Amino acid sequence: MGEENRENFSKAEESEKEQKNNELAAADFIRTIITEDIKANKNNGRVATRFPPKPNGYLHIGHAKSICLNFGVASEYKGTCNLRFDDTNPTTESLEYVESIKQDVHWLGFDWDDRQYYASDYFEKLYQYALQLIKEGKAYVDSLSEEEIRKYRGTVTEPGQESPYRKRFIEENISLFEGMRAGKFEDGSHVLRAKIDMASANMKMRDPLIYRIRHAEHYRKGTDWCIYPMYDFAHCLCDSIEGITHSLCTLEFENNRELYDWFLDQLNVECHPQQIEFARLNLSYTILSKRKLLELVEGGYVSGWDDPRMPTVSGMRRRGFTPEAIRNFCERIGIAKRDSIVDIALLEYYVREELNKRAPRVMAVLRPLRVIIDNYPEGQVEEMEALNNPEDTGAGTRKIPFSRVLYIEQEDFREDPPKKFFRLAPGSEVRLKHAYIIKCVQVVKNENTGDLVEIHCTYDPETKSGSASAGRRVKGTLHWVSADHSIKADIRLYDHLFTKENPNEEEDFITCLNPNSLQRLTSCQVEPSLKEATPGNIFQFLRQGYFCLDPVDSSEGSLVFNRTVSLRDTWAKIEKKSNK
Repeated sequence: MGEENRENFSKAEESEKEQKNNELAAADFIRTIITEDIKANKNNGRVATRFPPKPNGYLHIGHAKSICLNFGVASEYKGTCNLRFDDTNPTTESLEYVESIKQDVHWLGFDWDDRQYYASDYFEKLYQYALQLIKEGKAYVDSLSEEEIRKYRGTVTEPGQESPYRKRFIEENISLFEGMRAGKFEDGSHVLRAKIDMASANMKMRDPLIYRIRHAEHYRKGTDWCIYPMYDFAHCLCDSIEGITHSLCTLEFENNRELYDWFLDQLNVECHPQQIEFARLNLSYTILSKRKLLELVEGGYVSGWDDPRMPTVSGMRRRGFTPEAIRNFCERIGIAKRDSIVDIALLEYYVREELNKRAPRVMAVLRPLRVIIDNYPEGQVEEMEALNNPEDTGAGTRKIPFSRVLYIEQEDFREDPPKKFFRLAPGSEVRLKHAYIIKCVQVVKNENTGDLVEIHCTYDPETKSGSASAGRRVKGTLHWVSADHSIKADIRLYDHLFTKENPNEEEDFITCLNPNSLQRLTSCQVEPSLKEATPGNIFQFLRQGYFCLDPVDSSEGSLVFNRTVSLRDTWAKIEKKSNK
């Protein structure tokens, strides 16, 4: 490519990128707000976001939406996005979760450069902020029990009741709070609360808790601290300390915004980020609650956080989902102000769309039925040429061994076929993919059980695929593997983890677990080219779906494939109907 052409290409690419960014900016209310802020030179035109996960579990597809939004917005507006771990609860957090989160964010295609932070980095500063509130008479140490605090808070229709400890003198509050930090008191004996308004219509403003006592070892700080800040207090201040401009969070924090602003206003911080809420992702037949996902893991209902049935990023990666598919899905569903349930078929549609372009085609027989071609020479082996991916002209071809004894799918043969059964039956003909037309001439059964053992066929040597004389047509085409050359494999077929479209509505979500969410097939045969597959490789098994070589359970000489998605695409049909 000449210098002039290269320059024109670069300009066209830049123009296309700018156009796409402009379209995105107009696509949702968050980008509209940010665009207006930049025009008004708010924050000196700066855009700084953050992704702030709690390291108390693995990330799921709902977090992926937030990751794509926060890192995506920062990139589009040439800003920054921090990765900050909200590690303020030592009893539920661990380094394992931290490392898994970092791996997932990177795998999705995003990077935080040198901006990796922890709420625990700011423990001393947060403590000083709390002391400032006490000294200004805006916070007090409460000695009510947890049950009493709940009772005093009131209800949605009834105002709360002030704690008898609310009128403690500032000096006493300082002394008690310092004693809390020094470890002089047991868990639950005292808490620090903001002094706001027990009659507020927003229950979040009814003297919310700021600090509680937790005598537990922190995975980063050890036993340096025995008091820990509450989320509402720590989160807004961490945002402020890091110079965040737009604090993007899901709708369940909408009522928290008033408190977010109250803390920042009372403490008169230099940077006051703007909290903006968007609808969280809800997916049909799926649970997206870390607490409930943890229950599935600890209860042994799944094999772990990375079980391919789990909606976790690690589970989807192991199952064969691609980061491109997940990003495209998140872009497609967009950003809304109201919660709704997204059909899981839409996610599967984007997975298929991505894999169709990149996955090599291979042949695998999941439930083998032995086929003997009586008129094919014994001992002869032919190398049949097959396209690796008809969607990718650069993917090349491969050779598949063809011999006298083959395996086909059990479901591809019927001794007494129904009408319009275009597969194999006594006296009928089918084409073997990349090979010949065969005709069933005999059925062999077990004399004692009557079970089908094998079928005998003849082949037409003039019908070899790709040859000049291969023009004779039949209605059915079957996949197959050579019995002498195929490789044994274990295959796992997955269905939805839950039988109900919205398991969150159930009083006990465990009761609607799908007992057939995993089917294990242990006698499968796959073509020999899969000897070269490495864990994580994804293929399309012809007529079966997309499959990923399991990166955990596969080993040398032991192939385990997870079905990523089937070939049946319900969402594409919905889209087609809606466009008519």
